[in-house]
Amino acid sequence: MRPFPRRRYRRLRDLIQDMRSPMARRDEMRTLMHGETLDPAFRERLMLAVTQVNGCRYCSYVHAREALTAGIPQDELAALAEGEFGGSPPEQCPALFYAEHFAESDGNPDPKAWSRLVEIYGEETAHAIDLILRVIRIGNLMGNTFDYLLYRLSFGRWGLGRKRTVSST
Repeated sequence: MRPFPRRRYRRLRDLIQDMRSPMARRDEMRTLMHGETLDPAFRERLMLAVTQVNGCRYCSYVHAREALTAGIPQDELAALAEGEFGGSPPEQCPALFYAEHFAESDGNPDPKAWSRLVEIYGEETAHAIDLILRVIRIGNLMGNTFDYLLYRLSFGRWGLGRKRTVSST
């Protein structure tokens, strides 16, 4: 059986460690998810940028649907699913590239990249972006860990899913 191709939680300790920051910032999370800190479309773009790197099929489906609801056009959504940000609002692109870097670095971004994010967006917005990225990372890795269990239990027959195409239904 070939190795499972996506990031996942390998130890319960890693999940618990990842949960610390969002749990400590529950109130901030509530306001963030209600669109009070970040525009819902911006939030969904960030989530899709991380999800595209981590490859969680569950989060990809849910956040594509949420992105359409938030008003992101289908052509931009298709581009985001491929890791392309050219169709996104230019003022959001630095955060989207940071989100991609965050995911590629397994949640440990370069301090210089963080400083640049703060410089561009300010302390409050940068911390809101960080929280969103941490939460979607947890969701991605939990979804992928579930798929890994399916993959192992089925001797590689289940758990990888199929590549979805973006549709408006």
